[in-house]
Amino acid sequence: MTNHPVLSVHKISMRFGGLNALNKVSLQVFPREIAALIGPNGAGKTTFFNCVTGIYKPSGGYIELNGPDLRPKRINGLKPNLITRSGLARTFQNIRLFENMSVLENVMVGCHCRTTSNFLNAIIQTSSFKKEEQGVIEKSYELLKLVGLQGSANLSAKNLPYAEQRSLEIARALATEPRLLLLDEPAAGMNPQETTKLDQLIMKIRERFNLAVLLIEHDMKLVMRISDKVFVMAQGEKIAEGTPGEIQNNPRVIKAYLGEEVDVVS
Repeated sequence: MTNHPVLSVHKISMRFGGLNALNKVSLQVFPREIAALIGPNGAGKTTFFNCVTGIYKPSGGYIELNGPDLRPKRINGLKPNLITRSGLARTFQNIRLFENMSVLENVMVGCHCRTTSNFLNAIIQTSSFKKEEQGVIEKSYELLKLVGLQGSANLSAKNLPYAEQRSLEIARALATEPRLLLLDEPAAGMNPQETTKLDQLIMKIRERFNLAVLLIEHDMKLVMRISDKVFVMAQGEKIAEGTPGEIQNNPRVIKAYLGEEVDVVS
């Protein structure tokens, strides 16, 4: 594992009026690492994701992505589409698919942030546009095969079962060719069998694409099974960081979860 992190977050804060939703949170995620961000409800985890992905502009601190050339690029303040082009993709706690588009078309939308054809090429159907579009279709179909949805390519996204919609959202994020994939509660609403398939998929994605994963998750068994590193937040602050074993036995973590029905046993 290289010494250069793919993501470096330096003391970011986020204030909403008088509310300090994040207070000087710092963390690093390294290439090929699977890291989890956990904490009680209201800890600030999704706010953190929204700052990293450009939905919110942090009130303080800064965020850097390292490119393939290992040069850090500061991304706070950039629009979400530019952050995606920089190599960071995410899924959402509440699934955000194009419901009336086909399963295949949803993935193709993700591919288009890497295409070079312009609007005029599309209008006049140049040979370069047709060739690039065929490549997009093939790439999208391969991603559907990866997540087990190749047989549903022509269905409307809204007609997929819930767990498969989650998988489709992951495939669409992968279509943007990220170096870091952020997953916001990917196991929410899944049964144990579906969750097992999900953690196998996350491991397979890491191996296939050689990327890093940072996930927010309440399913502690999933977190402890697949994570190399765990960050813990409470009341807008990072209170602990370590391996799953270290986190399970950390007194501050146990105290933060008091009153929550969370099983941190692997």
